[in-house]
Amino acid sequence: MSSKQKSATYAVVGGLFIFGLKLLAYFISGSVALLSDALESISNIAASFLMFISVRISNKPADEEHKFGHQKVENISAFIEGALVGIAGLAIAYTAINRIFNPVELGSLDIALIVSLLATLGNWLLSWYLLKTAKKTGSLALEGDSKHLLSDVLSSVGVVIGLFVAKMTGWSIMDPLLALFVSGIVLKMGKEVILKSGNGLMDRYSPEVEVKIQELLNQHKPNFIDYHNLRTRSSGNRIYAELHLSVKGEVSVKEAHDFTEHLQEDLQKEMPEITLNIHIEPPEANIYD
Repeated sequence: MSSKQKSATYAVVGGLFIFGLKLLAYFISGSVALLSDALESISNIAASFLMFISVRISNKPADEEHKFGHQKVENISAFIEGALVGIAGLAIAYTAINRIFNPVELGSLDIALIVSLLATLGNWLLSWYLLKTAKKTGSLALEGDSKHLLSDVLSSVGVVIGLFVAKMTGWSIMDPLLALFVSGIVLKMGKEVILKSGNGLMDRYSPEVEVKIQELLNQHKPNFIDYHNLRTRSSGNRIYAELHLSVKGEVSVKEAHDFTEHLQEDLQKEMPEITLNIHIEPPEANIYD
């Protein structure tokens, strides 16, 4: 089992445990803010499970039916995750608004807040572990899930602080208002995840990669006339780039081939996740389209 698969497994198991703790905190206190925090964990579990599946599929090598590999499944997984997060945000908002008009007296907040803080600590440790693995492997799915969990940590801390203030002041209205605040964070997070994954599905270009390629080409400027039609697209944690390179007419096919190989090797030393294809042209074929 690869490090990505291990991390995905830990995310699913850890998510179930953390959800149990948060649900316990709700049953102890009856707080809708803590319930909203627990409901958000359902989307975390679903997202982690999707991530687990997508990581397994994305690790498969290219085959006859998928000649560019299976990495784009990570974008699909992240898109579905964003939709689930959005649904959770709407459910939290609905529950909070209903509680504003139908208030319920809170129970034992002391114990509930301690349990909630333990769950939050577990989420933070899981987020840190996933981000650490994502940096090593370049996994978009792991990075997305890590940030998802970190947002959950921040909203949970806000809920705990707010409920502590409510306990000290007796302002019970703080409970549903905090739940509405959490729903706003969750909806914003869902939107960001959908946009980021959607960009990958739509083959959006990568400006950072294009800048890297341009810097590399400028370092080798004496060896060619010019370059054009530079294009990039992402697929999961892989980036595909292509460009047209004009060379002098007297350059042999072998010399041009060796030069492009050198460019590709130099680029992959800095960014190993890139696959660069270069189309060689003679100077008279320098047509910009």
